[in-house]
Formats: sequence, C-alpha cells, structure tokens
Amino acid sequence: MRPRAIGNGVQWMGAVDWERRVFDSLVPIPDGTSYNAYLVTGSGGTALIDTVEPEMGDRLRSQLDEIGPVDVVISQHAEQDHSGLLPEVLERFPDAPLYTTPLGRRMLVDHLGIDGDRVRPVKDGDSIDLGDRTLQFLHTPWVHWPETMCTYLAEEKILFSCDFFGSHLATSELFAGDDPAVVEAAKLYYGEIMQPFRNHIRKNLEKVRGLEVELIAPSHGPVHDRPETILGAYEDWSTETPGNLVVLPHVTMHGSTGLMVDRLITALVDRGVNVLPVDLVTLDEGRLAKALLDAATVVFGTPTVNGGPHPRVATVAGLVNYLKPKTRYLSVIGSFGWSTTVGKSLPAMLPDLDAEMLEPVLSRGLPGAEDMAAIDVLAETIAERHRDL
Repeated sequence: MRPRAIGNGVQWMGAVDWERRVFDSLVPIPDGTSYNAYLVTGSGGTALIDTVEPEMGDRLRSQLDEIGPVDVVISQHAEQDHSGLLPEVLERFPDAPLYTTPLGRRMLVDHLGIDGDRVRPVKDGDSIDLGDRTLQFLHTPWVHWPETMCTYLAEEKILFSCDFFGSHLATSELFAGDDPAVVEAAKLYYGEIMQPFRNHIRKNLEKVRGLEVELIAPSHGPVHDRPETILGAYEDWSTETPGNLVVLPHVTMHGSTGLMVDRLITALVDRGVNVLPVDLVTLDEGRLAKALLDAATVVFGTPTVNGGPHPRVATVAGLVNYLKPKTRYLSVIGSFGWSTTVGKSLPAMLPDLDAEMLEPVLSRGLPGAEDMAAIDVLAETIAERHRDL
C-alpha cells in the first residue's frame, strides 16, 4: 500500500501482513497483522515513527521512495517488528538523529547493533519541535517491554501508541470506526501480550487520560478514530475484578476425566455459572488467553500420568502462570490409578497466581456416585464464591 493520510501532515506507512498466523513463534494471530509506521511532517522537519518487520521491508522502502528526506527517526519500542529496519533507515538518512528512551537506546545497540552515537535518549515528557508540529514523548514502560514509549502530536491530538492499544488484524480499513471485530482482535491481543502487565497498564492509562486524544495510532491494527472505545475496553480488561466465568482446560485419556468434566459443566450451568471448556487436544492458546481475562475460576481436568498432571495440562498450567490472570480460584478434577499427588503437584505449577485452591476432586479409575456428588459440591462452592465477587 502507498502512504495514507490519517491527519493534517500525518501519514500511515508500513505493511499489512495478510498471511502471518503465528507471532514470536508463540502467539496465534488468526487474522494476520499489520506493522504500522507513521510520518509526521511539519514546517521545520519530518519525523518517521517506527519501522516494520524486516521481512516486509520492501513495503516501507517503496513508501520512503515517494517522500522527501526524513529529519528525525523515532523508535518507540526495540522489538524487531517495529525496529528491525532501523539500521537501513538510519543509513538512508545519515543526518537524522534517533530518539528513544534511555533503556531503548541500550536495547537497540544490543539487539540491532545501532551506533549509540546516533541515539538521543529522551526523558518522560520531553518534546521535539518540527516547526508547527510538536512531538511529546511519554514513557509507558511494560506495555509490553520495559523500554516502551508513546509519542503525542498535540496539534492534531494524535497518540502514536506502538503496541499499546494494538490489535493483530490485517485489513484494508485504515480506521477502526465502531467495528466490533477490531475490539475482539484487540482483546485477543491484550490477552496474549498485555495481560501479565495490567498493573502497569492501569498506570499508563492514567497518563493517556491526561491528554486530549482524538486518534490513537497503534503499531498493529487499525487507527482508533473513536478512542473512547479502546480506552474503555482497556480499563475494563485491566481491572482486578473477574467475571462469572469458569475456564476448564481439560484432557482425558480413557474417558474417566471426561465424565467428570461433563458433570462439572452441567452442575455449574445449573447454578448460573458460565463455563468455557477448553479441549487441550485441539488447544487454541489465543482463545484460552482471551478467556482468562474474564475468568474468576480455572479448573484443570486431568488424568494422573506418572504421579503428575497430563503433559498437555502441565504445559497449559505453565501458560496460565505466565499470563498471571486475575483469577481468584483454582481447582483440579480428574482420575488416577495409584497416585493422588496431582492435587498438589499441579497447583505447585502456578506459583505466580494469587488464587485460592478449592478442594480437588480425584477419582480412582471410573468415577462413581460419590465422585460425582463431590463434583456437585465443588460446583456449589464455585457458585458461592462467584456470588461474593
């Protein structure tokens, strides 16, 4: 695509990646993504904000061929999908200084071999003058790396937010408008990437709320031309109050755990508790990450394998621990042959969750009437806890 105007003297540049389906060899992105750079032109100079994934560099190169010289380069985040083309850009514009945070400077030198003498570290609140345009830098650490910042164009009331408020969504639409698909993509993005940092998210939201913002221009996904939609969503997602939802990651080997999972689903629904079963044989990690944003309770359904949880369950427990959701309650249900230690070994895999462990329900082999009655008791306990939220 060619450069596209998003405001007076402000252009979107970058690339839309329609085919990519996995990010960082980890994160599912079912709808592709974009790598957004922005060009701000004032009466006294032109600034390029961020670059693109190196594999999509030909798109940005062709766009740079259409414009005049760049006087200032800004790197808001050192991760390569935004910074990867910086060495080439700096070579192309040898007189342009590079602005980033002090920690960003070190990371760009370490990761990309940038000449540190080209870098001008900026403090929180610093600004640069482009004539009739002023760019102010806001340090926004841990959204989602420690060196990140945003850039605010006061005259146009545009916040260039990098990964903050982003969405992995490939689309020809430049602006988000009121499309609910953008919010859902942003929620998936938040669940996969931002969820562990919600304390920092809340602090950085306060900074953004102190600005007059009419456009939020992230580095992935469409530009938010109705910024209150995404700001309100982030405020909701980053609270510490979960919803009335049980997420139930589970796997069964010979059917016993599956029977217990089915019984728990029915018992919870009968008590007015929403349930999302997640079959770990066909796991969609992104769907799980997004669901954890709302889950007050996580119950793992697992057979016992060599004294511990099924390996797929152990892997997902590690993922849940990494994401650090606002979950309040945990439990385990499942079957065993000769060892009941899974009730202790699985919770030990979740040391970073500040959650109450509810009594596990473990069946020796095929679950009987007493086991199913214990499942009902667990469902009642969960329902009571959810009513107290």
